[in-house]
Amino acid sequence: MPAYFIADLDVHDQGTYDRYRPIAASTIAAHGGRFIVRGGAIEPMEGGWTSKRIVIVEFPTMAQAKAWYESPEYQEGLKLRLAASTGRAILVEGAPPG
Repeated sequence: MPAYFIADLDVHDQGTYDRYRPIAASTIAAHGGRFIVRGGAIEPMEGGWTSKRIVIVEFPTMAQAKAWYESPEYQEGLKLRLAASTGRAILVEGAPPG
């Protein structure tokens, strides 16, 4: 069953965030993930939700998503992201196929 890493970010240091992006991309790919949403226009629809940047990454399984997030390779990038932005992130299990 797929799993999704969803981040709601406010980037305040674009230079550091730009150093994070290739690390994130390579480690996500190495763990079987792919970007579904990577920034882009946001239009609030309900609940007054305002966001600066949404990122959604799909992984084949929750275990692969956790393995990516906890991997030593990603930890270097995570430090950069946390230094460059504030926000929230979750892992959520997707619906079964069909």
